[in-house]
Amino acid sequence: MTIQTIQARDINLRYLIDNFGIQLVRNPDFFPEWQNDLPQLTDYDKQLLDKIKDGYFNLLNYPPLLEGVVRQAITDPLLFISDFYLAPFYVKSEESIDIEVPDQDIIIKGRIDTLVLCDQLWVMIIESKKASFSIESGLAQLLAYMLGNPQEDKPTFGLIATGSEFIFIKLVKGNIPQYGTSKVFSMRNPDNDLYDVLKILKKLIEIASI
Repeated sequence: MTIQTIQARDINLRYLIDNFGIQLVRNPDFFPEWQNDLPQLTDYDKQLLDKIKDGYFNLLNYPPLLEGVVRQAITDPLLFISDFYLAPFYVKSEESIDIEVPDQDIIIKGRIDTLVLCDQLWVMIIESKKASFSIESGLAQLLAYMLGNPQEDKPTFGLIATGSEFIFIKLVKGNIPQYGTSKVFSMRNPDNDLYDVLKILKKLIEIASI
């Protein structure tokens, strides 16, 4: 019997629909966690987030905006402010993952360019060769990784960050995997959308810590 191996980076949404039956849920009631009962930020939090946004616009003056720079200047400080580096959370990067396709001799293999936190919360940093790099490029890959999470009884949450945009994902596996997304938060918006991003991260920390 020959087992087909597919790289996770080559997976698209059509493949996940055909092989896992994954469904997009657009009803806002499916993913209330990014909107309801969000914690408040301190003035110090806001000052730090304003500095991150100022740094982002400074980086735009020195393209290309590559993954390493995004991680150092934007994503790492955001995770630090969110207390993701403190117990009970742990961080792993470049982890291998295998996902078996139901009823088929296929294994999806990949190296996770994400940070895995408490196995219930994933953060993906997309390499941005230009500031307009689309989050859609990473959605199917992150969903594939989340489907490989061994936890079956709890929803899994993810964040895709390109440096210029952020979007949250919720996946409920069940018999038919279902996922929903938040709105897209953009550094280009007049207000600082990082305020909302941090509030949601803090809320998801509360959920993952239960």
